Amino acid sequence: MKKILGVIHLVFLAAMVQAQLVIGSAVPEISLTDPKGQVIDLSSFKGKVVLIDFWASWCRPCRMANPGVVRLYNKYKSKGFEVFGVSIDDDQSEWIKAIKKDKINYSQVNDNAGFDSKILSLYSVDAVPTTFLLDKQGKLVAVDPEGRKLEKLIKQLL
Repeated sequence: MKKILGVIHLVFLAAMVQAQLVIGSAVPEISLTDPKGQVIDLSSFKGKVVLIDFWASWCRPCRMANPGVVRLYNKYKSKGFEVFGVSIDDDQSEWIKAIKKDKINYSQVNDNAGFDSKILSLYSVDAVPTTFLLDKQGKLVAVDPEGRKLEKLIKQLL
């Protein structure tokens, strides 16, 4: 009986975490360091449309997606669009090399805990790349929007 109750409790907790990421709701805070060691808070971008981009330097699909994200950032940053890149690299030098090689010019932070990251748990991220689009109030608009759909949403929110 205790085991059954324990399993029910775990399922309930998992549902609670997932429930936090409902479209239209606020997302959990992220406070991590950038390549220079400065702490950047997700909440510091309130008032802007934000794409949270969970990625890693060793992730081929992430690296293939980076040029498109850079293009969107460059196109809409002057209108209030921001990208908040959250790397799960455990090797900081590889992360920094990837930032330079991919010409990433938007905010980057690192959680070197990899897939054991508490932030990944809060966001229910189990694979990278994973993205979350937030409106100017910091509320979730879409999970993993890509290509034209992402650009259309950004234009609507700006």
